[in-house]
Amino acid sequence: MCCLLGALPPLEAIAQNEAPLLARGEYIVQIGGCGHCHTAEDGPPLAGGRPLETPFGTFYTPNITADDSAGIGAWSEADFLRALGQGVAPDGSHFYPAFPYTSYTRMTAGDARAVYAYLRSLPTSDRVNREHDIAWYLRWRFAAQVWQWLFFTPGEFMPDKERSAAWNRGAYIARALAHCSECHTPRNILGAPNPELAYAGNPDGPDGELVPNITPDKETGIGDWSRESLDLFLHYGELPDGEYTAGSMDAVISGIGKLTDADRAALIDYLRALPPIRNSVKN
Repeated sequence: MCCLLGALPPLEAIAQNEAPLLARGEYIVQIGGCGHCHTAEDGPPLAGGRPLETPFGTFYTPNITADDSAGIGAWSEADFLRALGQGVAPDGSHFYPAFPYTSYTRMTAGDARAVYAYLRSLPTSDRVNREHDIAWYLRWRFAAQVWQWLFFTPGEFMPDKERSAAWNRGAYIARALAHCSECHTPRNILGAPNPELAYAGNPDGPDGELVPNITPDKETGIGDWSRESLDLFLHYGELPDGEYTAGSMDAVISGIGKLTDADRAALIDYLRALPPIRNSVKN
């Protein structure tokens, strides 16, 4: 026994090895806006309960603290990766697409594991999840499974070998970590994003808000924004006219604003390279 104990690394070394993983997880959680979505106005951080109004009813975000009963404390790492990558809960039920697993599926396994480790390092809450207030025909989780059969293709992000490393990093941030298209792409009557209008704006975004066109179209999008303007917006939420963003995007900027300079530049590269789509979004 003494020899076995002597072979184990000291606790300080374990903590030092874990620190980069937790820092990576924290960074991704910030970019993804997890704190905003999973924290109710009167609740503890990440304990769920925030209402998300959609055309299908009101969804209430779940507790994602590491509490064993109310949160995800009893989830294994494999359970967590399956939820993000396949939209399936540990009990085999399927998540509604109000949870953006349709973007998180593109996350690398390493990044997903870092998020899992970071969430488990935070204070827990026993706040019980609230039932969704949605249409009766959606209350059976089989409806979510059918939706996945029709509209969901799981799979990790694959870099485009014809593009630069910066473009690919920006694409990964937009498509996976920050899941920009989830809000900025209009959806059909079944709630599936329209790929032909990707990033071209959504008249019926989260909580009924109008979400603007962020393709580089000069008339209806951000085609006339300079690179410097985009940098200021992603960093501070400052618009080209000197005003500041508001509504849901204000909370998004609180996370996106923590991008490193290199990652913010990469995201700008990706957005400026999108196909311009003329789509005047109106309520």
